[in-house]
Amino acid sequence: MASSVWRWIRSAPGTYLWLTALAVTTAIIDQLPPDEAQQWLDHRSTNLHHLGNDPVRVLISSAFWTDGSAWPAYAVLFTLFHANAERWLGTLRWLVVVVLAHVGATYLSQGVLLWAIHTDDAPERAIFTLDVGVSYGLAGVAAVLAYHLVTPWRWWYILGVLAVVIPPIFLNRTFTDIGHASAAAIGFACYPLTRGRGQPWNPRVLLPRRSPARR
Repeated sequence: MASSVWRWIRSAPGTYLWLTALAVTTAIIDQLPPDEAQQWLDHRSTNLHHLGNDPVRVLISSAFWTDGSAWPAYAVLFTLFHANAERWLGTLRWLVVVVLAHVGATYLSQGVLLWAIHTDDAPERAIFTLDVGVSYGLAGVAAVLAYHLVTPWRWWYILGVLAVVIPPIFLNRTFTDIGHASAAAIGFACYPLTRGRGQPWNPRVLLPRRSPARR
């Protein structure tokens, strides 16, 4: 059992190195007083203020911090989506999808927020809104995994992704919800990166086989 787990981890090194870094940063945040933790995260936030002054630093650092202590949930999601995508695409292509989704969705969502500020739909202080975490990269990778499935499973999977990212835009109307939908769209647009990665997977292999009928 342990050897199987280790082989799985070794097959997706980028995923589990990232997850390990998140475990460390989550432990740091959990040990800090709330006010100090907020300041720590604010310094690494990809808000409009930091994107205008130090974009490269915050785009990198924000991907290694979260504003909560839900690391076990991330461990499950990383294993389901990131690890499978990295094993399928290879580490380099997987990383390209993550970066495109993380950076692209950040700028698209913050651009919408900037527009809202200019039209007086959001206060001026929104330029300092906290924006850290790994969810944009996760949404992008979850979307690109659709191409790893055969049809009609692929279409059901795409509908599932859309059902997760689209309704919050109309229900909550936050820049984060726009970011998740944008990241998913970027993931779907990464189809060219999936070419030449083998035959799509058929989930029917997980279903129990029927015994041949006897006469």
